Amino acid sequence: MNRNAVAISSSVLFVILAAILVLTPVPYVTWRPGTPVNVLASTDSGPIIQVSGAPTYETSGELLLTVVSTSKVTSNVSLPEAMMVYFAEDSDAMPRDLIYPPGKSGEEVSAEAVASMDTSRTNAIVAALRAAGISVTERPMVSSVVMSGPAGGRLEPGDLVLAVNEQPVTTTVEVARLVGSSQVGGPVTFEVSRDGAPQTVSVTTAPSSQDSSRAMVGIGLGIGYEYSPRVSYGLSDDIVGPSAGLVFALGIYDRLTENPLMGDEVVAGTGEIDPSGQVRPIGGVRQKIKGAEAAGASVFLLPLDNCEAVADLKTGVRLVPVATLRDAIAALQFLDEGNEAEVPTCD
Repeated sequence: MNRNAVAISSSVLFVILAAILVLTPVPYVTWRPGTPVNVLASTDSGPIIQVSGAPTYETSGELLLTVVSTSKVTSNVSLPEAMMVYFAEDSDAMPRDLIYPPGKSGEEVSAEAVASMDTSRTNAIVAALRAAGISVTERPMVSSVVMSGPAGGRLEPGDLVLAVNEQPVTTTVEVARLVGSSQVGGPVTFEVSRDGAPQTVSVTTAPSSQDSSRAMVGIGLGIGYEYSPRVSYGLSDDIVGPSAGLVFALGIYDRLTENPLMGDEVVAGTGEIDPSGQVRPIGGVRQKIKGAEAAGASVFLLPLDNCEAVADLKTGVRLVPVATLRDAIAALQFLDEGNEAEVPTCD
């Protein structure tokens, strides 16, 4: 083989190998900074956070909900792309199984993300109302319904249980006791609050599979919350997951209290929140900080337990760690007063 033939063969082989390298997917998902959303803004449909049934006040500044742009479950990531985002400061490559667990369809993953967003929204409402001094009552709640069971089509997830067989209840234990001690094959009457409206629902019991002498109706029970204000969210369905909780809670609190929290600042944040106002760590915090920085944020609120993950991140945004919603409120109030010495940092 002459020299030209060798050179041509080598070039062709190189092109083939390069194509294989580029086109062969690797088991990774990319994370990049997403475009933040100002939850204090309005769309054509109205405010992104709409509060009714309680006095509300004007807000100022911007409060940015930060997101991560994640490659979709149907997308393939090449080795060069995975390496590029892994070594970049504002992006990352995560093992695919961590984000899209094997054995779950894309629809199942999406449904779980939507459910976690719904929980995040409810938790944010409860935490914000409590912080604003508005009464919130805990109630036993129907968390799930076996559609093939006695309660299928009669009780609904989200129903708050006020009484069983005309006996007022305040805990899930009381509900389970009253149902279980009812006559097998007989009716059980539930007084519930559904979407704020009282309803009476009768369910015919069936024998429990564990104990045929014990009645059951086929529901799961959890804790729900009763309160007067109504809160709705005008957000894109593409924004899912639990990490918007802290920002939602701050936005609701800001609308319910007289003095604006943000002043003229652009404040961003992230963090999962529970009904008591505890802020929990989340993933993708580096990408969210970089997205907030690109959007002009001067302050970024993040869970205290996420500080270690951003220790080496270069950013011009002031990073403020918080453990609770009240920590976040206090930090913003201190900043608005110019009392920066009282504001914690991740340093």
